[in-house]
Amino acid sequence: MPLDFQLLATDSSSAARRATLGTAHGRVETPAFMAVGTRASVTGLAPRELEETGCQVVLGNTYHLMLRPGVELFQRTGGLHNFMGWQKPILTDSGGYQIFSLAHDCVVSERGAFFKAYTSQQMEMLTPERSIEVQAALGSDMMMVLDVCAPSKADEPVIVAAMERTHRWALRSLEARRRLAETSGHDQSLFAIAQGALDLGLRRRSAEFLTAHAFDGFAIGGVAVGDSRAERDEVVRFTTEQLPVDKPRYLMGVGTPPDLLEAIWAGVDLFDCVIPTRLAQQGSAFTETGRVRLTRTRYFRSDEALDTSCSCSTCCCYSRSYLHHLFKANEPLGPRLLSHHNLHYYNTLLAQARVAIERGVYSSFAKNKLDQIDRHEDGELKPRSQALSTESSDAGL
Repeated sequence: MPLDFQLLATDSSSAARRATLGTAHGRVETPAFMAVGTRASVTGLAPRELEETGCQVVLGNTYHLMLRPGVELFQRTGGLHNFMGWQKPILTDSGGYQIFSLAHDCVVSERGAFFKAYTSQQMEMLTPERSIEVQAALGSDMMMVLDVCAPSKADEPVIVAAMERTHRWALRSLEARRRLAETSGHDQSLFAIAQGALDLGLRRRSAEFLTAHAFDGFAIGGVAVGDSRAERDEVVRFTTEQLPVDKPRYLMGVGTPPDLLEAIWAGVDLFDCVIPTRLAQQGSAFTETGRVRLTRTRYFRSDEALDTSCSCSTCCCYSRSYLHHLFKANEPLGPRLLSHHNLHYYNTLLAQARVAIERGVYSSFAKNKLDQIDRHEDGELKPRSQALSTESSDAGL
């Protein structure tokens, strides 16, 4: 089913926008944060618990699901929605980032990526066509083209080569989607991915090339891979300006709450990142007054709620001292409760952003939020330089 993108409102003093995205498995209210369910599971949370956090979309990983449990199982069970018990929208990435992260164990050619599977130790080939075939079997509502992600600080010839190959692979992905739609009835939407690292000229070239073709949405890739937050903000704002207003925009793999607020200001609609669940595993929680590290000794006797302004079940039922105890005792309930809270926090933040855009006050809303969450940690005021450094380092998680 083609995406039904409807722009509902724009902010009066920024490029922030409020929209809806219609899919075969329901409508997504944007801006929206997608929970990362790499292996058909958002770490520690069942689908019912995900819904309680306000989650609208789950992201699955083509590379991992292709290797385990494999395409045949998804063809037999009717796709990823049925397999994991999640009946709301799903976006599947293409495996491009895994190619980037496995650079020392992977050979990339014009045909695709040749790599050793960690599940079987056998050699596998992932091509643009194979990626689309796997995503069709997964039955996701939104598919991604296979791309080549170069480090932000790579030499210019490397960045240009990666961008141009991404363009060629994008057209092959588009053709593969067309053939599948004709032969098997699969008609999932397909996003292209703009690359170009930190070079704004290359970002313009990439956007111009991709937007000339019939993709259903456009993503900004290749950020949070060695860049600073300031560099990231500049690239996102510039690239978003090059993308059409009548199609959804997706910032891949980013990020922290400040990253999201800045990107929404620039006009981004969709986000995903492992940070909410990854930091939950480490004992860190996001709150209205900054990040809280519950492993610190100071919370041993703290009877207050994790976040008094939060309505999630973790904050309503458990004290900071209890959460501290769970982590010190290595109880798996601790990461689960923090994952639930962190995703609830992210989804609440974006729900608040949607309301602010509708009211035309997003800029002031974002500024106030950034002042709160950038400058505080564990109830203490941080110097501005320290706040920026901390958030930048987290984006690469």
